[in-house]
Amino acid sequence: MTTFWENIFRYPRFFVSTMIGLISIIISPFIYFLKKSDNTIIKVFFFIIIIGLLIFLLSLIIEY
Repeated sequence: MTTFWENIFRYPRFFVSTMIGLISIIISPFIYFLKKSDNTIIKVFFFIIIIGLLIFLLSLIIEY
C-alpha cells in the first residue's frame, strides 16, 4: 500500500515538470528570435502585442 501512495504523491511533481518543459519548448523560438533580431521596432511591437493580449484576456476572465 505504501507504493500506491508514493506513486500518487509523484504525480503532482511530474505534472509541474511537464508543464515547465512544455512552456519552455513553446517559448524558446520566440526567445531565439528576440535575441537574434537587431530591429528594436519589431521587439517593441511584439512586446506591446503580448501585453495587450494579456490585458484583454485577463479583463475577459475577471468580468465573468
